Formats: sequence, structure tokens, C-alpha cells
Amino acid sequence: MTPFSPTSRPAAGTPWRAGRLLAGPAGRPRVLFGRMYEDPAVELAAFPPPGARVLCIASAGDTAAALAAAGYEVTAIDLNPAQLAYAGARLADGAPAVTGTAERLTGLGRATAAALLPGWRPAAVAAFLRLDDPDEQRRRWAAEFDGPGLRLLAAAALRPAGALATVLRPGFRDVVPRGFDEVLLRRIARTVARHPNAANDWAWRLLLGRERPGAAAAPVTTTVGVTVGVAVGVAAGPGRVRLVRGEVVGHLERCAAGSYDAVTLSNVVDGPGPDFARRLRAAVEHAVRPGGTAVVRSLREPGPGGPGRAAEDRSMIWGVVRVVRTGTDGARAR
Repeated sequence: MTPFSPTSRPAAGTPWRAGRLLAGPAGRPRVLFGRMYEDPAVELAAFPPPGARVLCIASAGDTAAALAAAGYEVTAIDLNPAQLAYAGARLADGAPAVTGTAERLTGLGRATAAALLPGWRPAAVAAFLRLDDPDEQRRRWAAEFDGPGLRLLAAAALRPAGALATVLRPGFRDVVPRGFDEVLLRRIARTVARHPNAANDWAWRLLLGRERPGAAAAPVTTTVGVTVGVAVGVAAGPGRVRLVRGEVVGHLERCAAGSYDAVTLSNVVDGPGPDFARRLRAAVEHAVRPGGTAVVRSLREPGPGGPGRAAEDRSMIWGVVRVVRTGTDGARAR
């Protein structure tokens, strides 16, 4: 299985096109993600040196800001106009983070756990998140948090016939891996056993729904500016972000060959079918220069190629984080 392999049965196009996660009547696109759940330290370690031309998904703007602050020439693309406008407001004006659809869903899960399980009350979770010793975190997670009650609640929420599947739009129901309740708890356990909680922004967001004390409230730095455009030939400039509305595959296909030195793609292959995945791989090979880098994240469980750098990503949720080197002889993943 390649890093660009789909996670589910064939689907037409991409479910992200509607700009909505939840089932119900069609309507205006919504902000789906108030914050991003990917650790840009992976990109900063894998990408070529600063100054390189890189592409990311705009989403909430966090990754674009981190890459621009490190000195990259960033293009951030999103199909969802509401999400793109939100990212632009955060990057250009320092707008505060809002609660997106994803945060509302995880907040409901945390509230249910806190109401039914004393160990999951906010004060207990906050105390756990202040720890900075992974060995102690691993012991406390197993002894105080990951018990039968949590597993029952997770199964009721995250199994294929669980509460989450009933509220998601059909195109997203196949994104969640089978047995995701057990899968997610294993991924959380993996992260707390490896990374200090006290410095892990994503652990605070996922487990408590709050920003880590002392963390920046918005992704803006003094080096980040924003240019909004649609022409693929417009350069952002080092330390700046160019926002583009569109579908990432189409954008990569329209680019001149070798337009980018690196790309990072999270969730892009989660949902669409194999035709989309094949197009994406070809588009990356076209738009990223030979020897360039692609970081591909997926919620799926690892295939024969293994999880890649999933354990290095502090955001807890990913099953696969692969670093792919592009070239005329095809992509090589590790």
C-alpha cells in the first residue's frame, strides 16, 4: 500500500467539497477546524532548508504560519471558502481561534466522559496534562484514564454504527477506521508515553479542549503576511503565505512541473476513492521537483509500509505519517 492509497471503498470526488462534516440539508460551507491537528515539527524536520517553495492545506492556518515563520515560501490551499477566509483572518489579522465542527464533536465527547467518569473531570485531566515525564504519563494514563468506562464510551461513539457515524455526512463515514475507539486510545497511549504532556499543545486541545498555558493564541508572527490569489504562477515570497481557493489535486495538476520543493497533505486521501488517490500521486510527482518532499498524513491504520513517522507527530490522532521523496522513477516513502 502506497502513502497515497485510499482508506475506503471508491467514492466520487472528495467529501471535503461540501464544506460540511455533519449530515443534514445542504447549506453554506462551515468552518470545520478551528485549530489544526498536525504537528509541523514533522515538516520542519523533513522539508528542505528554509526558502523552499512549499504547499500545505490551509485549514485553520496553523501549519502555514509555522512554515512561513521558519522562512518558507508558503502556498496554502483549501476547497472550503469559509475555512480559507478563516485561515486568512488568523494569518493576516491575528483573529482568535473559533470553535469549528470538529471541536464541537470532540467537546461533546469530553463533556460526556466528564459527566460519567470522575477521572475525566477537567481538573483531573489538567493535572495529567501538566506532567512532563513520559514514563509517569504512561503509568497514569493506564491506571487512571484508560479504563473500562472510557472504553465503553469510546466504543459507543466511534464504532462504525456508533454515534459519530450517525451524525457525519455519508462521504466521511468511511474515513474513520474500523475499531477506531481502540485505535484512537492506542494512539493516545503511544503519544503520552513518548512526548511530555506539559509541552504538547495537541494533547491539551484533544483531551481538555483548551490551549496549553503559555501557548500562542493565534498562529501569527511578525514574519507572516498574506497574499490572496488564484493564479498558480504567483510567488508568495520567503516568510509569507499565499492563500489559494481550490482543490489540491487540480492545483497541482495545473502547476508547471517542479513548481514546489515540498508539499504536506493531511486527510486528503481519507475519504476519496482509488481514482482520486492515483490522481493525487501523479499530481504530486508532477508539481514537486525530483528529489522533493511530500508529507502525507492519514487516519487509517498502517498497511505493509508501516506507520512512518506517526509516533513523532504529537497530535495523537494519525495512523500514518509518511515522508515521500519524489523523483522520475516514482515516489519513495519512508
